[in-house]
Amino acid sequence: MQPTRILPDLQASLLCEDVRQEATGSFIIIGVISLIRVPQVPITATKLCVFNRWTAGIGTFSQNVRFIAPDGTTVLRQNALKFALQDASHHAINVTLFGQLEFPSAGVYYVEVLVDDVMKLRYPVPLIVQPPPGGQPQHPTPPPPTQTR
Repeated sequence: MQPTRILPDLQASLLCEDVRQEATGSFIIIGVISLIRVPQVPITATKLCVFNRWTAGIGTFSQNVRFIAPDGTTVLRQNALKFALQDASHHAINVTLFGQLEFPSAGVYYVEVLVDDVMKLRYPVPLIVQPPPGGQPQHPTPPPPTQTR
């Protein structure tokens, strides 16, 4: 008897700056993020991507990716999409784009990845405030030209 539905495994999930696809179909993951360092809060991230690769499943599924605030429960943003796997040897790659995501405070945020309301992965994304060194200009001015006679 052939199974008609097997919940897939999440083979990889990466938070990154961008994901691009080559003409060959291969993906390029740009700027894998393990922590976010900012000069001040609140701050808005123009673009963040979550790259997910699913495998070893059969059927149609609903993926939900959520950004969770440091309190561990507040959902800042979420994105759901449907995908299908026809055979357990196939895989599906889903890229979730979060644009204009506001981070109101420093702390440990979380990315949650669910399939059909089953949590597959939850990983931390620390946001650290690190102001530029005090008293130093962002762009140092060059010394004045010297005069020679």
